[in-house]
Amino acid sequence: MYFSPSNGIFSTFIINFAYDMPFPFHIDILGVMLKGTIIGILASAPMGPVGVLCVQRTLKKGRWYGFVTGIGAAVSDIIYALITGYGMSFIMDLITNPTNKFWLQIFGSMMLLVFGIYCFRNNPTKKMHHSGNNKGTFWHNGLTAFLVTFSNPLIIFIFMASFAQFAFVIPDHHFEMSLGYACIVGGALLWWYGLTWLIDKVRGKFDENGILIINKVIGSFVIFFSLLMLIGTIFNLYTFY
Repeated sequence: MYFSPSNGIFSTFIINFAYDMPFPFHIDILGVMLKGTIIGILASAPMGPVGVLCVQRTLKKGRWYGFVTGIGAAVSDIIYALITGYGMSFIMDLITNPTNKFWLQIFGSMMLLVFGIYCFRNNPTKKMHHSGNNKGTFWHNGLTAFLVTFSNPLIIFIFMASFAQFAFVIPDHHFEMSLGYACIVGGALLWWYGLTWLIDKVRGKFDENGILIINKVIGSFVIFFSLLMLIGTIFNLYTFY
């Protein structure tokens, strides 16, 4: 017998199978995973000190040295993400109130908008340090990137804005939240992997102007994304749960 998604028998089978599983799979998990991946990319993409460092190491030392730099940054990011999520979990009664949730999402969109404008106008090459020719170990490159990123706790505000806008924190759902945080790391690593791949491919043509172009493209995307979310929140075009 041929089963299609519109077939009643097929639908009933899937529903019963899902609820009979030892660990039922709910479609909300996919939403949490997607949110986590987007948040991880948003937190990693702007060309701050560690982004410039990643580009430099990719050009001078090789792609994998740049990627390890990104891994160090991702470890720092997830620590700050956990701190942010843990802190927000204490005020869930405040956050889950519909009126408060609306204003938090407005606040989150405004913060992302300001961040996007700053990213677009910022010139990270002004504070760029030219590293030496000594490659060092992967461990050393990752550790120094971690320290550079961890020394900038302002990333917490990015996570606060993202968590508020996406309604990311779900109290008493430890499994879903664990997947969400894992996807934040995954999103960050996806960004660093893609960035180092791109830099490695255009190695002969990439210079400091390339860093500025990347920063402006990222800033433009964040501005557009935050305005879209702001308009959607104000006019109730969508709802994140």
